[in-house]
Order: sequence, then structure tokens, then C-alpha cells
Amino acid sequence: MKLSLVSYLAALAVGTEALSVPSTFTSNLKPSFENSLKPRQESWCGEHGPKNRRCWKNDYSIDTDYYDQGDCSPDGFKRPCMTMNGTIPGPTIEADWGDELIIHVTNNMSHDIKTGNGTAIHWHGLRMLNNMANDGVPGVTSCPIAPNETFTYRFQVTQYGSTWYHSHFSLQYGDGLFGGMIFHGPATADYEEDLGIMTLSDWGHLTAFQAWRNGAINGRPVRLVSTLLNGTNTFKCNNAAECGGVATSGKKFEMTFKPKTTYRLRLVNAAVDGVWQFSIDGHKFKVIANDLVPIKPFETDSIKIQMGQRYDIIIESKDITEGNFWIRGGWVGAAGCAGISNAEDATGILRYKAGDTGVPSTTSSVVPAVNCHDEINNSTWLSPYLELDVEHFNLDVVKVEELNTQLVKPPADGSLGTGNLFQWTLNKSSLYLNWSDPALQYVIDKKTAFPSPYNVAPVKPKGTEPEWAVLVIQQGAGIPGLDHPFHLHGHDFWVLAAESGTFDINNHKFNTKNPMRRDVATLPAGGYLAIAFLLDNPGVWLAHCHIAWHASQGLSMQFVESQDQIKVPQIDLEQYESTCAAWRKSGPWHQDDSGI
Repeated sequence: MKLSLVSYLAALAVGTEALSVPSTFTSNLKPSFENSLKPRQESWCGEHGPKNRRCWKNDYSIDTDYYDQGDCSPDGFKRPCMTMNGTIPGPTIEADWGDELIIHVTNNMSHDIKTGNGTAIHWHGLRMLNNMANDGVPGVTSCPIAPNETFTYRFQVTQYGSTWYHSHFSLQYGDGLFGGMIFHGPATADYEEDLGIMTLSDWGHLTAFQAWRNGAINGRPVRLVSTLLNGTNTFKCNNAAECGGVATSGKKFEMTFKPKTTYRLRLVNAAVDGVWQFSIDGHKFKVIANDLVPIKPFETDSIKIQMGQRYDIIIESKDITEGNFWIRGGWVGAAGCAGISNAEDATGILRYKAGDTGVPSTTSSVVPAVNCHDEINNSTWLSPYLELDVEHFNLDVVKVEELNTQLVKPPADGSLGTGNLFQWTLNKSSLYLNWSDPALQYVIDKKTAFPSPYNVAPVKPKGTEPEWAVLVIQQGAGIPGLDHPFHLHGHDFWVLAAESGTFDINNHKFNTKNPMRRDVATLPAGGYLAIAFLLDNPGVWLAHCHIAWHASQGLSMQFVESQDQIKVPQIDLEQYESTCAAWRKSGPWHQDDSGI
């Protein structure tokens, strides 16, 4: 086990709507492996070197106006952004299974009360075993990191595979605060080269916060207009002025293959609200992992990916030395799915000859998905390699939560208008956190009564043997028929059922024999989702819809697991107290949404 792998991340923005000049990124993580993926937003003027000192990284050069802290243009359209170390996505963090990670996150956002932001970084899908203080959820595990302050996250890599980190402060990840994580370990199939992370994300030309205001008022946020593959794409502007004087701007993501070589590609759905059906024209691939769970390999020509989910795939290249093929994000626009403008432009390019500039003429043979449900789970698809059954649980541990909606009065300050606001609920409660008074504070103070808006459910094993909790989320009648991808912190879970219709505890259809195991699963429109998780990780763990709009509108709850066994090491307790002290001193801060 290697100790003290240190990484530095800086959350860069001014308020909710600006980009700061990048700070220096230093790390003693081993250098990124060589691969054929293009760098995030590759510099337009070349590589910085002895004969080209005027160029720098990520489109910065001697010509950059470093007083301008406003915009970026990942699809060619200039708009305010938030970034980690100056790029979208942020730098990929790599480590080996068993390593200890120490990651310093500095909030370089403005200190102006009206425009500044706190932040907190969540390490998506990591169990954080007995380590809830490092889960990175403001109002749950910590106060937000105040502007000009640093928080040091410490955790061991107890899983392996592909995942991502993202801000859990309101809607920040929708404006660019996310990046990939790779934890090297064994795999269920062999491959020759690792291409790294490919993020698939939707993108608006308003900030996520501007778009959300519309959703808070009428329940439906502004329709986003663009898509990004690994943080880049082109956008066809309505007029040349929108994109700096050209009708089509930005740059397609590209990767280059060698003949007859096997490549591992790690797919991450980092969208605010969108499902992908990823494919590459003319190429099938093996799927070897979902989320951070190795699975029995299976071959397909496409894979459907919900928000927050990940898939590791292996592609075998053709025996050719030139040729260009479309890489298709494959936005799913079926009933019950989110819409987006320009969905057909969610593409990149696979080339077999470096330096080729030809536009692919290939077509897709993939049958488009007819819904936004998860991929099917059977003995050949999404079957965990390590077979674990759900055994010895009683129906009295089943907790049923009804998903519904409500209208509430707007804030008295008029920040969201004067009409009623739309919220999502679980069992008639919509999550609303107090950033200055996290749930962890109640644990530290040994209080068992939490504020009602925290939507807390206590769970605890009754004996000494491993015990299960079972959560059933049932969509209520008469509400929008949408699919909802649910994510549970602190645990992998076993998907017992995801069915249409109404759950009947006396006639359930639970699959307990090595069912799909992951950390994001989808509640199908008009139906129910049933998941089981082991009560083996004391802490306060968030469970929420991973549609960012819905999480902001309160579609979340918290499990307080084995509260009397939650322990916070002294180093984490001291950091928790200093972080909250800095946050409270820097405020008061305006909060429009649930906080997450």
C-alpha cells in the first residue's frame, strides 16, 4: 500500500458564473499513462516548449488577458463556467487499489457575499468505509469550503475501476466542477491499452443556476442546447456573433486507434439531466464493469448510461490503417427522458490515421432505446463477477418511500419571484439542508432528533451478524412520468427490482440471487425501485435522485446508520470544526435550493 498520494485541486470561479485563471496543479501521483485521447481543450497554438514559450496549457498563451475572469467555450460558445484547475473536466486522479489518497481542495472563488460560492467535493461511488467525514456533502458531512479556504480529503482506495468526483454544492457540477477518477486493479477481461476516462455531459448556454430558476418556478428547467464529450464539442450558432464570428465553432473530441489492438475506455455520465446510449459506428465492444463493480463480460454494440453511472468497455480495433468513424454519445430522447437541442451533434471522431482531418461518413446500426430505464440485468448482462446473494433478510426491514411533488411558497426576499415553487418529495418531505449546521453536527452532539427538512431515516442492525436494509421508492400517482436515477452514498447496493406498477410487499418480485450491484440505479417511470444494502458502514449517507435539477428541488433523504457507532477521528473533527467556523464567519450566504 502506498501512502500519501497527494493531489491538489482548485475550484475556480467568480460567484456562480465565472472562470478564474487556473492555479498550479502539482501532484506526486504517478504521471498519466500514455494514450491516444486528446487533452482536455487542447491548446490552439501548440505545446509549450523550448521553441514555443508563448503557448501554455488549455488554450492559455502570452496573449491571454489574465484580468478577464469570466468565460470559457468548451463547445465554441462563450459563457461563464466553473472549473477544476482550469479545465472541463478537471484533471483525472489516478491511484492503485489499496492506496491512500490525500487531496487538497482550495476554493478560489470570489469572497463577495453576493457572487461568491462555497463548495464541497464528493468522491462518487466510494464507500468511505468508517470515513463519512470525507464524503464531501455540504450540510451533511461538513460545512461548505468558504472562499479562499482549503479542505483536505483523506481516504483509502478500497475499490477499483472507474468513477468521478464532482461538486455537491447545489448545481456547481452542471457548470463544470467535475472530473474523472481511475483506480487501477484487476479486470474481468484482458486489454492492451487504457484510453482513460470519457465523460459524457449536457451543456447549456445559460449557467445551470440560471436554468434552474425556471425549474424551481414551474417545475421544468430550461432545455439545454449542447453536449460535450470529454469537455469539448462543436455548436452550430444561430448567428456568427454568438461564436466569435464563425457559424460553427468548437472542436470535436477525437481518438486514434492502431490496427488490431484492444483498448479499455471508461465511460462516465456526468450530465445534469440526460441518458446516453453510447456507441461507435462499425465497432462492437465488451462491457467489463458497471460503476465500481466488475461484471461478467458481455458483447454489445451500445450501452445505455444513466446520470452518475459508469461503464468500462473494451474495444478491439479493426485491421486497417486509415478510416474515420463517428463516436456517438447517443442522447436518449424517448418518452420519460429529458430533451435537449442538437442531440444529433453529440459525437466525436475515431481515426485510424493520426493527423487525418476527414469527416466520417459512417452510419449507425444501433437500435435506439425506447425508454430511459437501466440496462437489463440477467445472467449474461450486468451480472457481478463476484457473486453475492441477498440472504436472510426479513420483510420488516423494508422501508417504502413514496415519490411525489408539492408546491411551496417562495422565499420572502423575492429571489425566486412571488409564485409557488415546485419541489419533489419522498414521503411528503422535501430535503432542505442548513449548510452551517450539518447532520454530522447532530451526531457529534449525540442528538437523535434531526430537523424535519433533513429527511432523516435511522437504520441500525438488530444483531451481530451482517444485516440488510431494503429501500423501496414508489412513484406516486398523478405526477410526471419520469425515470429517476437514484444514488446512495457510502454503499454499493443490490438491485432487487425495478418494475412498473405498484409495489406489493406481500407479492414482491425481488431478485436476490446475485442481482445487479452498483451505486446508481433507476426508478422506472410510473413504477418502483427496490434496493438492498448491508448495514456495515456507520455514518450519515445521502440517497438522492442524480438528476441535478431534482436533487436541487429536494428529491433526497438521509440514512443515519448505526449512529452510536459513528466515529470521527480527531484530525477530521478538527478540520470539520475549522471549516464550519470559516464558513459561518464568511456568511451569511443565500440558499435557493436544497443545498446539494
